Amino acid sequence: MITFESTKKLQKQIEVYKRKGLKIGFVPTMGALHKGHLSLIAASKKECDISISSIFVNPTQFNEKEDYDKYPRTLESDKEMLENAGCDIVFIPTYQEMYPEIDSREFNFGQLATVMEGAHRPGHFNGVAQIVSKLFDAVPADLAFFGQKDFQQYVIIKDLVRQLKYNIKIIACPIIREESGLAMSSRNERLSADDRKLASHISEILNWAKKNYRNFSVLELISEVENKFKQYKGLNLEYFEIVDDESLQAIQLWESKGKIVACAAVFCGNVRLIDNIVFNL
Repeated sequence: MITFESTKKLQKQIEVYKRKGLKIGFVPTMGALHKGHLSLIAASKKECDISISSIFVNPTQFNEKEDYDKYPRTLESDKEMLENAGCDIVFIPTYQEMYPEIDSREFNFGQLATVMEGAHRPGHFNGVAQIVSKLFDAVPADLAFFGQKDFQQYVIIKDLVRQLKYNIKIIACPIIREESGLAMSSRNERLSADDRKLASHISEILNWAKKNYRNFSVLELISEVENKFKQYKGLNLEYFEIVDDESLQAIQLWESKGKIVACAAVFCGNVRLIDNIVFNL
């Protein structure tokens, strides 16, 4: 595995691959890697000739400096995991490499960015768009792989690609879960052993909702789920929304034309976790 910190040197290497007609896959990360990230590398290796990952903790997408400061940083073990997974290149830029000057760009994703995470974390997706566009400029890949745990982010990145006319295909990969059902996340490292057990009820409740949603109206199901979360002291539901998978707008009836996705954000202690489940696969 080759490590690059310089965009220019990385791009020269990618040019060599491109001249050979090799397909390039890209997995952007913020490090603190787990099996979910490695599943994206595996998906890239299956579809592409060369797999590239990046590690950069992007400050512009954090709403709280404390959250940014507490984000786990495990660079050496991350590099080892990527190499063992067969990643060909890891791009580890410095802050100055990504932000040589202040990025004042403002993106407009319309209603996609005003609901759920966008409503509760103002400015978050603008920060995501800033760094993802910079990474797509730095890494001219053919395919980029993202996990479905961050479902709203996936939809917004697809819109970013459309707006900026990137010649890159965005691939969504399934959520990877711990044995308890808890969606794998770098933030899980901040959970105590007891909190990790408590957090497993998030997926348990989402699975209950999927199994039983036809027995209720949309509003009734939301109320039932809210009540289920109230049963667990230490789990504080920030939102539970049932949305169309393309518009991300709340549905009113189950007879939606597209896929229906139930999305939740939950505080387990002081750690904020997100998860989602598709109802009508």
